[in-house]
Amino acid sequence: MATSTLIQRLDQSGLVTSTTVPGGYTVVTTPDVSNRTQKETFLAGAAITKGDWVQFDTSATGAVRVLTVIQAAANGLGNPLVVGVALNAATAAGERVEVVVSGYCDIANVAAAVAAAGVALVVDATLAGRAVALAAADTANACGVSLAAASAGNVGEVWVYKQF
Repeated sequence: MATSTLIQRLDQSGLVTSTTVPGGYTVVTTPDVSNRTQKETFLAGAAITKGDWVQFDTSATGAVRVLTVIQAAANGLGNPLVVGVALNAATAAGERVEVVVSGYCDIANVAAAVAAAGVALVVDATLAGRAVALAAADTANACGVSLAAASAGNVGEVWVYKQF
């Protein structure tokens, strides 16, 4: 289901429907209350790790190609099929995967070599599912930009560019 970004919210806290108590609410704080992130639900075409950059599954046929995502493949010149960052893991094909397709994401798989904010990112030949600094030779557009230096665990805060 598509998410809507029609209402601009700048609150620092808010209420969301509780997942544990029917009819109840849970207090959330920034960034969960702001709609600076657009998320879409896809089906996994294979196993995906939380935080991986994902791409459309071109091994599928017809319109299923854009309903299904897989871990973004390493591509020597940058992967133009990247659609966003997986917010949850999928252990097998057919499982639902929530993907940040635009906006803020704090769990993106980013090479630890991205040592600053403002670095344009691309998934290239380095490692599947992991973004690195855009190189001059890359022909694919950047899939996002770093908002801080990546951690030693290859996790970083990013702004995902809308491709979908």
